[in-house]
Amino acid sequence: MEAIKKELEDTNNDQKAMAVEDEAPVRSGQRPIFKRKWTSVDKRTAGAVLAMHLLCLLAPFHFTWPAFWLAVVLYIITGLFGLTLSYHRHLTHKSFKLPKWLEYTFAYIGVHTYQGDPIDWVSTHRYHHQFVDTERDPHTPTQGFWFGHVAWIFDSYGLTKKVSPKHVENFEERNRKGKLFRNIFVGYLKYGRPNNVEDLQKQAFYRFLRRTYILHHVGLAVVLYAVGGLPFLVWGMGVRIVSFQHITFAVNSLGHMWGNQQWNTGDQSRNNWVLALLIFGEGWHNNHHAFEYSARHGLEWWQLDVTWWVILVLEAMGLATDVKLPSQHHMQKLGMQPKCE
Repeated sequence: MEAIKKELEDTNNDQKAMAVEDEAPVRSGQRPIFKRKWTSVDKRTAGAVLAMHLLCLLAPFHFTWPAFWLAVVLYIITGLFGLTLSYHRHLTHKSFKLPKWLEYTFAYIGVHTYQGDPIDWVSTHRYHHQFVDTERDPHTPTQGFWFGHVAWIFDSYGLTKKVSPKHVENFEERNRKGKLFRNIFVGYLKYGRPNNVEDLQKQAFYRFLRRTYILHHVGLAVVLYAVGGLPFLVWGMGVRIVSFQHITFAVNSLGHMWGNQQWNTGDQSRNNWVLALLIFGEGWHNNHHAFEYSARHGLEWWQLDVTWWVILVLEAMGLATDVKLPSQHHMQKLGMQPKCE
């Protein structure tokens, strides 16, 4: 079934959900990762990331084919249905609609990518598009490859200052006094409550996932260990999570450095076929920045976009509705001439 094409010229739809709480420019600069004081949030995040990487070191010693295929299957299920389809195209950009039961199912699957709860992830990504490749972009590689790739997640103060500046003073006071967060099961990257994600914050389900985020990973780890022992734990959690995290991070870093630009987006976003293969079509990043609202990222017939294929299937089943695609007028407005590196 052919997708419903919406005549959308820009991303002004759903502005309440995409609102930015502070439009004043904030000059943050780059905070050297080893020459600054780390907050309690930074240490907690680093500990969680380090634990997953250390778990991966056990992979060669606990390899079994069932464990390997478990990692592959979980990589596809959590990455495709959870992150690229749910977190990104549906919750962040509202590229299509789903019945609530299916929306919540896919969002819960996305939790197990270990990249944050839906509220935190969606908020950060909306800020990325709002301030793309500027000093307020949460993870622009214009501040360095490693910053755009992964170092940004270890700077909760810098991230809070960029996207939630009104909470910085409270954050500084709390950290200075060594106050711990009341709920240890929340996965924080920044402090405060940004108001660009009120559409999710007002729903009890997403608030529940935020409050209990860590518990869901502990639960899955226990189940995997009970079923398949250490091999299932190492491959189903460690290897699967770390590999998908770095591929996702590569979209933030390499996706703004390596590839070609087909559209005049005014930023550094690139189309990269390697990333598109590894992360279900998300590598057509210049296409995405040109048409943020589009459910389809691979706009050419040869641009592999597995997430789009899944959306087409859901639409044919009557589960995905109001599927948004860029209009011809909008495509002509941004230009079709390739800009090769």
